[in-house]
Amino acid sequence: MTQLETAVLPTPVGLLAVVIDPVDRVLVASGFSSLDDEQSRLPEALQARGFHAGARSVATRQVSDAVAAYTDGDVDALDAVAVRQPGGSFLQAAWDAMRTVPAGRTVSYAELARLAGRPNAVRAAGSACARNMVAPFVPCHRILRSDGSLGGYYYGLPVKAALLRHEHALAEAATLFA
Repeated sequence: MTQLETAVLPTPVGLLAVVIDPVDRVLVASGFSSLDDEQSRLPEALQARGFHAGARSVATRQVSDAVAAYTDGDVDALDAVAVRQPGGSFLQAAWDAMRTVPAGRTVSYAELARLAGRPNAVRAAGSACARNMVAPFVPCHRILRSDGSLGGYYYGLPVKAALLRHEHALAEAATLFA
């Protein structure tokens, strides 16, 4: 059984721990916490495969390159990374919808529910954000409360705010030079 690959990568808002399945070439966990924390959030079947730090498969290079490009100002670079996380049909729809929210923009939990095809499922949309295991590749940080306040974020509100500032500044600069 092939082990999952891990890396810790620099970003504009701090270190990002990533866990990659090199067989399927997908990102299965990522976030602004320790590798141990990210690994512990995975289903037991994936954890049982074990982990190998520093491996350099094609998938790990793609994730690393995308994070470097994002850090250097290409706020759309993370969109190209394939991700996989466990969850039912609404969660999958909500996570897909999150990936349609452009960098530099935000939507409310209510708007996310609408984008995911269930406009009355606002609480479930919030749950999809809370259960997201591949932040910031699935950009739950772009989802806000209806009143415009930040809401919650697994890695803390300062990280969420910093991600939004980074993306907003770069998106605004791109508009000026377009």
